[in-house]
Amino acid sequence: MNSILQRNTYFVKEHVGFFKAANNFDIYSPETRELIMNCREDSLGFFTKMFRFTDYKRMTPFHIEIKTPDGKKVLTVKRGVTIFRSVVEVLDENDMLVGKFRQKFFSIGGKFAVLDASENEVCKLKGSWTSWDFAFVQNDRELARVNKKWAGVGKELFTSADNYMLTVNESVPASDPTRILILAAVMCIDMVLKE
Repeated sequence: MNSILQRNTYFVKEHVGFFKAANNFDIYSPETRELIMNCREDSLGFFTKMFRFTDYKRMTPFHIEIKTPDGKKVLTVKRGVTIFRSVVEVLDENDMLVGKFRQKFFSIGGKFAVLDASENEVCKLKGSWTSWDFAFVQNDRELARVNKKWAGVGKELFTSADNYMLTVNESVPASDPTRILILAAVMCIDMVLKE
């Protein structure tokens, strides 16, 4: 597991764009404002790009790699075409399956079951439909929280860009693979629940 995942806070900034098909994010250290990771969806097919501009956007596949600025892969998040609910795979830097997210049916605000590689539930991602606030919860204990940080009302109204703050609880051990799943889930909140 890459040491960059031992941090407890991350600021995730979506790339601004009026007509963008790909999901691209930059991840910064909130303390130093230094770029620490890039999230890129580089290999979009023609038909996927076309469907991204329709009402079927939430059903399209995605394949995002998160890397350090020097190009080292940290993790991969991918999903095939989906109809009713999403099942997203998370791979580590060596392309080994770390876990999955399974979207819950009929959840208000959005919920995921966060599963390990053997499909045992690690925690749940629970969201509030009235605000942009999501928590990773394990047996009533909060492991992490994601909040939306506004970059200015004008910028948010005229672009589809979103910014998020991820805070991982210090009680989550630095080497725990749950940290990989938590960071990967932040990308899925935007692409699966909020698009």
